[in-house]
Amino acid sequence: MQGVRIEKVLAEEIELLQKFSWQTFNDSSSEFNTEENMLKTFNKDFSLEQITTEFYDRNSQFYFAKEKGNVIGYLKLNFGEAQTELKEASGMEIERIYVLKNYHGKAIGKILCEKAFSIAVELKLEYLWLGVWEKNERAINFYKKNGFVEFATHSFMLGDDNQTDIMMKLHLNN
Repeated sequence: MQGVRIEKVLAEEIELLQKFSWQTFNDSSSEFNTEENMLKTFNKDFSLEQITTEFYDRNSQFYFAKEKGNVIGYLKLNFGEAQTELKEASGMEIERIYVLKNYHGKAIGKILCEKAFSIAVELKLEYLWLGVWEKNERAINFYKKNGFVEFATHSFMLGDDNQTDIMMKLHLNN
């Protein structure tokens, strides 16, 4: 999509990042989860304190997708010990790619995925990996279309609900 810029999130944008993170997560997950579990997840994973802690972790990076200065999507990458699972130096985790609903189907997710790919290639990493909720068919299909393959599953708690992520990996040919 023309006119979309990918910019590293700045410290003065942490509050915007927190609000946007919650909005897009809520939009993608609230339909399938109770309000109580969504609130617990907000307090645990999307509070301003938690997002600030993640932002300042030297092994995590956040990027906004912006159109005409407005945030329309974001990307969170984790390296080394910040990765939620594999924690291998040869890999990088895409922990979050979220796009506003009215921008779905407009290649914003692909642009963010390409940003992750270019960073991984620049760092000479062997692979990218991610976990995607098993009920998020749209995202699973998107990642498959972009070369990711399933390699495992893992459980995660959304509030009090034990849910399953499909873990996917993309091997890089550096």
